[in-house]
Amino acid sequence: MLAPSRPAARGLSPRAARAHLSADPVLGPVVRQVGAMTLKPLTREPYEALVRAIAHQQVHGRAAEAMLTRLIALFPGQDFPHPEGILALPDEALRGCGFSGAKCAAIRDIALKSVGGLVPTRRAATRLPDEELIQRLVAIRGVGRWTVEMLLIFTLGRADILPVDDFGVREGYRVAAGLDAQPKPKALAAIGEAWAPFRSAAAWYLWRAADLAKENKFKAPAAI
Repeated sequence: MLAPSRPAARGLSPRAARAHLSADPVLGPVVRQVGAMTLKPLTREPYEALVRAIAHQQVHGRAAEAMLTRLIALFPGQDFPHPEGILALPDEALRGCGFSGAKCAAIRDIALKSVGGLVPTRRAATRLPDEELIQRLVAIRGVGRWTVEMLLIFTLGRADILPVDDFGVREGYRVAAGLDAQPKPKALAAIGEAWAPFRSAAAWYLWRAADLAKENKFKAPAAI
């Protein structure tokens, strides 16, 4: 059952988010160690963001960018190929960019759903609640909830998204809380209620905590 729809949250407010999260017993020390939030959403259309997300699925970032560069090169004069152009491409041209068969099918479906209006423009997306956007876009081939959550945070700048299925977010909480094991997604969702309406910022700080721990630079709360 869907959660009741609510208006789309306003954009990220780093100062307000930092003030709110600093009071949290687990996130507070992370915020103080990391400092100001530097998350700045990219100005892209949702269609482009989804195609790029598909390209990056399960491959190294450099390989994904190489495939996207070859795709863009097929459309001189365009910053990014329009969905109509993608649909007009022969299969061998799309495969020639390096995309797998599954990725080709997903990219074509994103283009088809964009032409048909299921994938909203950036402007139209600003009027849609988070959960409505998620439910619309997960109907696209190859697009799951996590992918849409990344779009909501990094493209649309939504302020209150907590991707509880994300490994880095759960690992960041494990590190910050000094746990032996990562919390389950459902448990983290419950914990994260206290971070609303700044759960996107909370996710960003948890990613930073996981990164610092990977580099052996994370300071336990008692050492901060």
